[in-house]
Formats: sequence, structure tokens, C-alpha cells
Amino acid sequence: MLMKVDNNRAGDNKVAVIGGGLAGLASAVVLAARGHSVVLFERNAWLGGKAAVLEEDGFRFDMGPTILTVPRVLRRIFAEAGRDMDKELDLIRLDPQWRCFFEDGSVLDLAENVDAMAATLDRFAPGAGAGPGAGEGYRRFMALSERLHGISERFFFWKAVEDLTDTLDFKNSLNAATLSDVLALRMGTTVAGTIRGKVPDGRVAQMLDHFTQYVGSSPYGSPAVLCAIAHMQTNDGVWYPRGGTRAVPVALERLVRDLGVDIRTGTGIRRIEVEKDRVVGVETATGERVPVSAVVSNMDSVRTYNELVCGAPAERFNKRRKYEPACSGVVFYLGLDRAYEHLAHHDFVFSRDPEEEFDWIYRRGEPAPDPTCYIAAPSRTEPEVAPPGGEALYVLVHTPYLRPHHDWKRMLPDYRRVVFDKLKRTGAMPDLEDRIRVERVLTPQDIHDRYNVLNGAIYGLASHGRFMGAFKPGNRSREVQGLYLAGGAAHPGPGMPMVLMSGWIAADTLDQDMGRELGGTVRREVA
Repeated sequence: MLMKVDNNRAGDNKVAVIGGGLAGLASAVVLAARGHSVVLFERNAWLGGKAAVLEEDGFRFDMGPTILTVPRVLRRIFAEAGRDMDKELDLIRLDPQWRCFFEDGSVLDLAENVDAMAATLDRFAPGAGAGPGAGEGYRRFMALSERLHGISERFFFWKAVEDLTDTLDFKNSLNAATLSDVLALRMGTTVAGTIRGKVPDGRVAQMLDHFTQYVGSSPYGSPAVLCAIAHMQTNDGVWYPRGGTRAVPVALERLVRDLGVDIRTGTGIRRIEVEKDRVVGVETATGERVPVSAVVSNMDSVRTYNELVCGAPAERFNKRRKYEPACSGVVFYLGLDRAYEHLAHHDFVFSRDPEEEFDWIYRRGEPAPDPTCYIAAPSRTEPEVAPPGGEALYVLVHTPYLRPHHDWKRMLPDYRRVVFDKLKRTGAMPDLEDRIRVERVLTPQDIHDRYNVLNGAIYGLASHGRFMGAFKPGNRSREVQGLYLAGGAAHPGPGMPMVLMSGWIAADTLDQDMGRELGGTVRREVA
């Protein structure tokens, strides 16, 4: 059931959402469900941003995100409009969550159940002598991860945050319990250091490192609080929507249309009009001026300020803190005539040396000579993604964000050989090229051009910095009244659940701010 809303606050004022990615769609749902008049602008011909689809010769590929975790975020967004997410999407829980292939030939499945996983690890990497095995270290790590997840839920999630002052009321709330939470954050320590302090086996540590790959950052430079991602995944599960992750934006698009959102695809935005540091309108790429009372930008936050706002507000934003793009990647879409039965739905083919790999990508700014390859093989769960007996493989290799000297038209052939050699050797796919019937690729330059992101970054902004690395630009602009930010380059960061949450936070914050300004309340009546 949709909600009929009598809103005496909004009047004729429009709210613009710039960008129809997952965060933009989430914001549009929440705002429209709460009675705002919403116009959604999307430069591309489709909604969903990177959650697009590629279909060719009977193969179907999700082009962007392939892993859905924490579905309760999506469930909350549907509930805003009185809809039951479970009736809109058919979600399939996956266990094992990942399959890991290591350089030494060993294979390890990441199980959802912590006790079962610990028992597996005790057999996989037993301790020396009377010392504990990897299972006990994993239990300790997961206990810390659960604690950090709880702290994140209390102080970090579901509200507009930009720095510590937004998370903690130092004057009124710094009691013993809060102080204990602050100490548990292990500020000044990294993800990699935290993991290796509990799990000395290099292979197991490498597996746990890769939770930070959801945010496109190095575990050697990311703050320990990001270890919370592990518990979020084991607690809430890994899910596959039937129809692929593309089914998520498709369902959200149906909802925003039902809610009466004015959707304008194929319409880019040239600038956000600001008068006296307040949003008053937007100008489209064709020169049309649309008066609005507020804007949610699902465009990259740095590019929002530097390309759409400009002037003094952008200067203030850039002076306050320097942000670095997260990593980019090369994505291969491979349609095979024969499936590889040893693959799980989600797989990691790990590099020989994680420290070397992350050094190349994040410090040197060059493609790693021996990379980790992530593989999605969704035909394990939904055979219809490929012709009978075939395989629709999605292969992602993280690379640095674009540097001025990177020419991926020149670089791609050599790097394709590096990636395919890795898949053949460590991923046990020696005849890979013989099986290929369809091959398409996205490079960092393609990602930059197609999705209007910062320097080809897949995951928005990097989470590097032992103290401030978890903080992104806040959802409520401190420079421009009426400007709100959503997406992977805004709080709480990248990854499907966090991006969707950012859209909810931006809309909720806007809704509360407008209510305070106009002195009204939204009255909801269930149809």
C-alpha cells in the first residue's frame, strides 16, 4: 500500500534529486513518501547508475555491484512508502558467502556461521604446538567486529555525519559507556594491523582484509573501525536478488513512479543555482532553469562542489579537508560456453602478496603486477543468466584511480594478459580463453566517462587515515543551505547498503530541516 500524504509544509516547492543511482532512488522514495514534490534528473538513459545490466547472445551480466548485504536497509526504504520489500524482490541467501583461491593452491570457503567457520579454520590453519589455531583468532576478530558494528549503529549510521562532532556530544554524553565505545574504536590502528594481531595465518588474514574492498580502500591505510563490515556480513547475510542486483533499482524505479516522482532521464545538470549560500534552483545541460527549494546530489560529492556549485562554497569545501578517490577497476564480462563447476557464486582469486598488491594500487598508483581477482558466477544461483551449460562470469580487478598518464586503451591488452594468467594459474581455469564466446570490458576511463565519478573511482572516496578515514563529506552541506549529499562519496560511504542508507539519511535530514523551517508536520494516512 502506498501512503497518501497531506503535507502542509512543501506547498509548491520542488526538491531536486540529481542522479538516479541507488542513493538517488532511495532519496526520491523517502522524500516522495513523505509528501515532497520531487523531480529526479538523470544524465543517462537509465536509472540505477552503476547497477546496470549487459545482455548479449543469451548472457546477462550485472555491470556494477554484485553483492547485496544488510537487506534491512533496503527494507526500511520500501517501508517508507508502505511497501513490503519481500513482496517486491526475491532475495536468495548465499552460503558459503565467498570461495577463496590462494597462490599455494589452497581453497577456503567463508561460511556465514561463525562457529562453523572457526572450526574450518582450525583445520585449515592449526596453531603451532599448544598455541591456538586460526579458529580462535577468528572468533576474537569477530567479537571485535560485532562490538564495532554496534558502535557504528549507535553513533554513525542513520544520521547525517561528517566528523566526530556529529557522532558524539562531548559535553553531555561522554559518560563511561560512551568512553568505552570510543576506546573500542582502536583509533590510530589499521584494519590490517588489527586482523594480523588476532589471525597470524597469512591466507586467513588476506581473506579478512577483503572486507575493506567493499569500500575500495587498502586495509593497510584504513581505520580499524571498518572491521565492523565483517560482522555486518555474517550477521545479516549475503544475498542475491533473482534477476541480479539490477532487480534492486528496477524495483525502486517502479516505486518512485508509483509515488509520482517527476523523472527526467537523459537530462544532465549544468549547475546548482545558489544565492546567498542557499539553493534556489538547478540549470539543466540544455539551459532550462528549474526553481527548487533543496537539492539532493547523488553525483560525486567533490564533483558536486567543484562542477555544479563552484565559487566560494566550493573553495570552503576544498579547504576544509582534502579527499582522495577510492580505487577504480577493470571489469571483464565473460560469456563462456562451458561452466567452471569449482566456482562458487562469489569468489576471490587472491594475489601472492597482499602488501605488495595494495602498495602498487594505493601508494604507487599503478596496476598491481599480481592482482586479486573477484569473480561472480551467478549461474550457480540463477542458471538463466547464461545459455544452458554456460557461464556468465563477472571478473573485477581493482586498479588505481585515474592518473594523468594512464591511457587504458594502450594499457588494457597487457593488463588483460596479467589478469587472465592469474585466473588460469591460481583460479584453476587453464582453458579460460577457449571457452569465451562473449567478452566485454570496462576500464577506469570507461567508468569515469559512463558514471560521472571522480577519476574513475568505483567506490567514491577512499577510507584512508587511521583517525578520520571512516568519515566522508556529510549528508547536510555545511557550505550551502538546502544542499544534501548522497552516494558512495558521502556519509556513510560506498557499498550497496551504505549507498542506500546515504540516500535515506539525505532525504530524512532534508525532510527534518524543511519541517523546522516551515513549522509543519507531515500527516500520513495509510490507503
